[in-house]
Amino acid sequence: MKRFLLAACILFLISVPARAQSHAEQIARATLAAPPSMRADAMVIRMAADGSHEVLRDGSNGLVCWDRSDEPTRSFSVQCTSIENLDRIKQNRAWNMSGKTAEDIRAMRDTAEGDGSRKVSTFGSVYYTLDGEDADSANIHLTVAVPFATAESLGLPDQGSYTQTGTWIMEPGTTSAHIMLPGR
Repeated sequence: MKRFLLAACILFLISVPARAQSHAEQIARATLAAPPSMRADAMVIRMAADGSHEVLRDGSNGLVCWDRSDEPTRSFSVQCTSIENLDRIKQNRAWNMSGKTAEDIRAMRDTAEGDGSRKVSTFGSVYYTLDGEDADSANIHLTVAVPFATAESLGLPDQGSYTQTGTWIMEPGTTSAHIMLPGR
């Protein structure tokens, strides 16, 4: 019995550094989308399918980062934004992990938009997203949340492309309105 307990304790102690290493790797991966000057002080969370989260590392600069590579249709994807957007992030996560089709998820978002239950991002907050087949081939994508703004209210076009040099507004007039920053 004593040998069994000793062996169990040794196995536990050996596994702790392995988990800590994995934890550190999760943090390093999640913060890849953050501006380099903000990575060290960003909060890092691990999202559950229902939108709840676990804090992997506390932060002090108002930025929160997470890995969303496990969502359907994504290979590699990490994202960072203002901690003030956490309610919207959780809502998006629950919908994206619901097992429903993209069309069904869009209908859920439209319903929430219509009935007022859609969570709203903080006006002017930036979403930093790094997407791709893997971390090495991923591209950074930046958007600025401007909920309820329109092309007219911002003086921006509401049409654009990822290859143009100017910005434009997508989903104008909704909680999802955002300025696209192409070429990143």
